[in-house]
Amino acid sequence: MCGRFLNRTPAAETAKIFGTTNPVPNYPPRYNLAPTEGVLAVRFNPDDGRRHLDVLRWGLIPIWAKDRSIGNKLINARSEGITETPSFRDAFPKRRCLIPADGFWEWKKGVSGKEPYAVVPIEPPFAFAGLWDRWRDPNTQEVVRSCTIITCPANEMLAPIHDRMPVILDRADWSRWLGDEAAKRLDLLKMLKPYPADRMRAYRVGQRVNNVRNDDAALLEPE
Repeated sequence: MCGRFLNRTPAAETAKIFGTTNPVPNYPPRYNLAPTEGVLAVRFNPDDGRRHLDVLRWGLIPIWAKDRSIGNKLINARSEGITETPSFRDAFPKRRCLIPADGFWEWKKGVSGKEPYAVVPIEPPFAFAGLWDRWRDPNTQEVVRSCTIITCPANEMLAPIHDRMPVILDRADWSRWLGDEAAKRLDLLKMLKPYPADRMRAYRVGQRVNNVRNDDAALLEPE
């Protein structure tokens, strides 16, 4: 799974990397993003034919949900069966997004408890494959846009730490995933695979990352 990640690249630079054109969100560098928080997401708007960078709530709330609490359980979407799962099957064909990241955190079961690791790209940034949805609160009429991160089996480097990892897309696949280039469903499903192990590294970090209130660059220091 992917339950915490970091995005320390300035939002303006992220906009340039992903080619978005809307006003850049006021979003500070984050080192310990947790579920239900706002995260940067890149979406394609077919109405204007452009990519947009927006802040979405992490934890997908399907359009049919009775309340937003379901999103707390839908921070990840398993790649296996994603086109049949009720919470994700409608979003997959038409509401896909990229979630920029400069790494993620994972925990390994050790003798003395869970040991935290930083997993970072050799050449940043990561672009997680995501889905998004739009939900209207029936009580307040507030519109909430939310997202989930798709996961797949871990690659050979991460497998000793955890059996799952976020789907990380190659830059060459960004356009087809977003929808600004046509792609068949089978081609999209083929993208949901483990990221090459030689393009990332993982190392042990200190226990401060366990607390979501700790949100600073020192979390990346090796233990």
